[in-house]
Amino acid sequence: MKKYDFDRVIDRHGTSAAKIDRLDAMFGRHDLTPLWIADLDFAVCPEITAALHSRLNHPVLGYSDASESYWDSIIQWNRRRHGFELSREELAFIPGVVKGFALALHHFTQRGDGVVIQPPVYTPFRTVVEGNGRRVVENPLVFDGDKYVMDLEGLAALLRTEKPSMMILCNPHNPIGIQWDRATLAELARLCREAGCVVVSDEIHGDLTLGGRRHIPFLEAGDDARAIGVMLAAPSKTFNIPGLVSSWMAVKNPDLRKDFYHWLEVNEFSSPVMISVIGAEAAYRNGEDWLNEMLEYVEDNIEFTRDYISRNIPGLSMVEPEASFLVWLDFRAFNMPQEEIMRLLLDKAHLALNDGTMFGAQGAGFARLNVGTPRCVLRKALDSLRQALVENEVAAEA
Repeated sequence: MKKYDFDRVIDRHGTSAAKIDRLDAMFGRHDLTPLWIADLDFAVCPEITAALHSRLNHPVLGYSDASESYWDSIIQWNRRRHGFELSREELAFIPGVVKGFALALHHFTQRGDGVVIQPPVYTPFRTVVEGNGRRVVENPLVFDGDKYVMDLEGLAALLRTEKPSMMILCNPHNPIGIQWDRATLAELARLCREAGCVVVSDEIHGDLTLGGRRHIPFLEAGDDARAIGVMLAAPSKTFNIPGLVSSWMAVKNPDLRKDFYHWLEVNEFSSPVMISVIGAEAAYRNGEDWLNEMLEYVEDNIEFTRDYISRNIPGLSMVEPEASFLVWLDFRAFNMPQEEIMRLLLDKAHLALNDGTMFGAQGAGFARLNVGTPRCVLRKALDSLRQALVENEVAAEA
């Protein structure tokens, strides 16, 4: 017997939901099914909202501190969920994962420094680097038609020639959904440590591994990783609470974190707000049953998507995700320019999916689909895509 209802369709209009309110700005029209921005359309775990209601019912909303119980909830969650040990002194609050790697960028690099990213990858990796006067150094992932892998030889060459100060790692990888294996992470860490390159690892999707896989934090990949690694994580994607801004970071190496954490503290970047602390602790202490049911539902949605495509949309394929609720759709067999793919999705199918090229030039021919939505919404969206392809006589090349 399921405890939570993920089939319920919730109207998010009028709630300042970016997924809906930004449609016109992002896509030029608002009559679209929004399956783009990476949040879930599911009701939040009720234990989280109950904790928030309980605190907000108190008549005084003064200055607040993060209790030891909050920090302990993060430590216990990582130990229980990932077998990953953290201590209080290794942890700091950050006001969002993107802000976290922006803060690390300012502390560990100088204007003009090179920063490695691995496209196709989460768009802010590039925009934050370039917007702060640093150089993007690309180490693109390699796609063999079935799966993506890191080009570690290419990374070694870039580290020698470009001498970057930092690398931003996506683990698990967004938009493709790869949970990197320990050997890959360890070799990346070895190369970067030898080159004197700090690695900032975005692990916001780390609690969302699929198919019984275990998340492998970068900091768990050996001594090299612990020496140079800054881990960024949050309960936001895990429990659908990004609006609470409840992210945190971990740095194992005391020499790496001492000045960094001091800088964060004196500038109050690492000072959490009340609702962040309350929501995060409630999630980590009481949300595991909700998460397990949600992941099972998402896995079923991914299976539904795979089966629907194979039966109804010849030529379309998808990269099987190992983590998260995002599916990387491959339209390349239709031999359509990217602009035409997006025009068909928007103007014919009335679907808002992320353009693959927003993740880098390597995303040409792809689009990112968010399947973290009730199945009836997903089914209707796939029906709309199939109908748009049929009506416009779009077929895969033989």
